[in-house]
Amino acid sequence: MRRADPDPRHGPAAADAARWQTYRPCRTVLAVARTLTSAIRLLEATVVFLGDPRVQVVFTVHAGSRFSEGVAEMLGGLPVRLVPWEAVPDLRCDLVITASEKVDLEQVGDAPILVLPHGIGFHKYVPEVDSPTTRLSGLVAADLLARGRVTLAITHPDQARQLAAVSPATVGRTALIGDTSHDAVLGSITRRDRYRALLGASAERRLVVVSSTWGEQSLLGSRPEVLDRLLAELPVDEYRVAAVVHPNAWTWHGGWQLDQWLDSAMRAGLLLVPPARGWHAAVVAADVLIGDHGSVSLYAAALGTPTLLGAFGGEVVPGTPLAEFGRIADRLDPTSGLREQVDKTMAVHDPRRFRPLAEAAFAAPGRAVDLLRTLCHRLLALPEPATEPVQDGAPDRRRSGAPSTPSRWPPPSSHRPPWSCIGCPPPCALAGSSSRTAARGICWWTPRSPICGSSATPPS
Repeated sequence: MRRADPDPRHGPAAADAARWQTYRPCRTVLAVARTLTSAIRLLEATVVFLGDPRVQVVFTVHAGSRFSEGVAEMLGGLPVRLVPWEAVPDLRCDLVITASEKVDLEQVGDAPILVLPHGIGFHKYVPEVDSPTTRLSGLVAADLLARGRVTLAITHPDQARQLAAVSPATVGRTALIGDTSHDAVLGSITRRDRYRALLGASAERRLVVVSSTWGEQSLLGSRPEVLDRLLAELPVDEYRVAAVVHPNAWTWHGGWQLDQWLDSAMRAGLLLVPPARGWHAAVVAADVLIGDHGSVSLYAAALGTPTLLGAFGGEVVPGTPLAEFGRIADRLDPTSGLREQVDKTMAVHDPRRFRPLAEAAFAAPGRAVDLLRTLCHRLLALPEPATEPVQDGAPDRRRSGAPSTPSRWPPPSSHRPPWSCIGCPPPCALAGSSSRTAARGICWWTPRSPICGSSATPPS
């Protein structure tokens, strides 16, 4: 994959950029990624500029996080315009958007700054980078807020009150935008049958999604054996098991290492959903989700999906919807049979059970793109386009030649590994690959796989 162009003379940061451009945008938005999670959120948010030739979006990576590894490579594999972080001071930008509160905002000039959430609200304490203390995830430093350039996006009005109690500097600096990920899940419900077919589920084969956040208190951090147990106890012809692992775990440990640790589960049929895209589809398609205190678990519960908590960390902020979710949700008992618990959860679940939690976590459902577009154009001092904003659910771009059903999983040959590539036009080299590292399904989430050469883009 290509990395950010080290030569700032090429592209929007060039001093004479106007001489070389084709379109003539009158505004430039700088999207600053710091972690894989924040990069994914930025890609999700920039839909608000679709079809607007007045606005040019360029990306950069501020690699100051313990989880910055791989961000430049992920963005470099997409047809986005990357500007080296060192060249940012030379870039004339009119709005800075980031989904990380720890970006070095001194580097980005005098433009207004919009900080998006990278999860559901402000519900978690995370380790401070350079000290043994913890901090409230998502909260921008008070001195930066005091300068009046930063707008902190929130997904529910209650979060403004929560933040004001912690940091009075946030008063008057928040803006309600709803939750784009929640809306993407809601907007994908009509694709549920398609997603289930692609993931190998059917009326006769239930889809069990296992979701783990990052850290030692996560589901995989505290119960790493849960996937092997599920694959051992759930008959393969009646259940399909998929795992959604937080991007920070992929970044810190590496995809190769995750493959090594999950080897026996993957050989038994586990589908490991790639970190950059695919979790929306898994949540929508799931018959039941086993999770923890990560955002994905609450997204699933808010959708009405039967949910079991296999772990729930003490790093959750008291009084938040996520904390209440941990209090009332059913727990997975590791001393009892897992199949019986999974079946019982699906049988007795009331889809309306977590509706109050959804209402407490997500304001203005279905309007996030609309609200975010209005806010961004106000910060850009531009009138909104006359066209309606695009609200297309989770990305689902199927290019010419991509099959409507997945490769058989596992492949029929005993000489082939028990995983496959979803979304690749046949023949796919992954199906016959003997390399476990190569066959992890990279082409499921990159525009062009270096292995199978497919340009197909899967649904997510």
